[in-house]
Amino acid sequence: MTKDKKAYVCSNCGQESPKWIGKCPACGQWNTFKEIKVAADTSAMAARSVATIIRHATAGGHSGRPLKLSEISSRDEPRIDMLDPELNRVLGGGLVPGSLVLLGGEPGIGKSTLTLQTALRLSSKRVLYVSGEESAHQLKMRAGRIERPESDSCLILCETSLEKIFENIKETIPELVVIDSIQTISTDDVDSSPGSMAQVRECAASLLRFAKTSGTPVIMIGHINKEGTLAGPKILEHIVDTVIQFEGDQHHMYRLLRSIKNRFGSTSELGIYEMRQNGLRPVSNPSELLLTQDHEGLSGVAISSAIEGVRPLLVETQALVSTAAYGTPQRTATGFDQRRLNMLLAVLEKRVGFKLVQKDVFLNIAGGLRVTDLAMDLSVIAAVLSSNVDTPIDSGWCMAGEVGLSGEVRPVARIGQRIAEAEKLGFSHIIIPRHNLQGLSQAKFSIEIVPVRKVEEALRALFG
Repeated sequence: MTKDKKAYVCSNCGQESPKWIGKCPACGQWNTFKEIKVAADTSAMAARSVATIIRHATAGGHSGRPLKLSEISSRDEPRIDMLDPELNRVLGGGLVPGSLVLLGGEPGIGKSTLTLQTALRLSSKRVLYVSGEESAHQLKMRAGRIERPESDSCLILCETSLEKIFENIKETIPELVVIDSIQTISTDDVDSSPGSMAQVRECAASLLRFAKTSGTPVIMIGHINKEGTLAGPKILEHIVDTVIQFEGDQHHMYRLLRSIKNRFGSTSELGIYEMRQNGLRPVSNPSELLLTQDHEGLSGVAISSAIEGVRPLLVETQALVSTAAYGTPQRTATGFDQRRLNMLLAVLEKRVGFKLVQKDVFLNIAGGLRVTDLAMDLSVIAAVLSSNVDTPIDSGWCMAGEVGLSGEVRPVARIGQRIAEAEKLGFSHIIIPRHNLQGLSQAKFSIEIVPVRKVEEALRALFG
């Protein structure tokens, strides 16, 4: 019997080494090499198992011979409509045949619910849903909760062995394969426990070969570690075609679907879902849901016209300023960068003259969202000042602008989309940076545009 080999793999970038070394020569990280055991016939076994699937693959496979660039067709691949506008948006218009998609997210965020309701919705496609975490009875109960009609085209397989999964794929010949999750799948070719780097890498590589040679798309669900990144070797993100991440707070109803990597589309797209008892509902107009309708007369509330990806959103910024009960004032931000909040408070004190050294400042982005758009700066300063002087901002005003260290309001991108979104939701005034007026046709907007150059001008327009 051939003796198993030992190898060392960097957990950060996937670099291999025959012996342990302290610093990875590829990514420069220290103490990231982990020992794995690899069977001597791993490559041969993997090649035989995948070759069996290739012979029984559906039409549309690719030949193994090298092709000239002129021989390759330049037409776009026909995409599979997932019957979900938000998922289609993030994928770049639909699922590409033969692609390998990795869906990551925290436990309990809704990854399995999203994939199962998508599989049940595709009644015209034969879908094989492979679950290594739940039993068939649990999946039946989940399907009953999301109130989707039972589809005979969706086949459920509760299996963790990669070889048995390929046997079932050979028998059923599905048009879409869902793996839930890749960390629970193992192959006999690797002598290590399921979820280890060697197992995840080999299973993902075999699924990639199957997807590319047969033209059958594969959706893999991946776990998230405590650092918030996808568990397993970094090479897992390199070999897949698309990496999408499901984000959100379990205590809030909204979930965000972001594209981290996409070989077939833009990574700037954003999908928004609302978690309900009967599953996830796509949100086509999130601005109306993110705005509280009854904040009239309440201080510390400012509306910002933000951009997440390529999508305009009107976001409600809430602030509370109170006298510090202890010697050191608190600075707390939910859904916003804590360090940027400290910088904006320093600008408000130095450039505008409001003393907030002995006051607690609490900031919250309503709806449980986490927004990274720099155009939120102006609404943060306006909300903090509104709470500090206990004066509400008129409900017809919204704003967009980045604030610099000298107190100037810097221009932001996609100003036309921001103004159009505010106008669509009935706002009467919008504050924008003066520099954004260049090349902007104000005649096509009915909303009143208030250009400002400094923070003082914006605050004067809001509070008089």
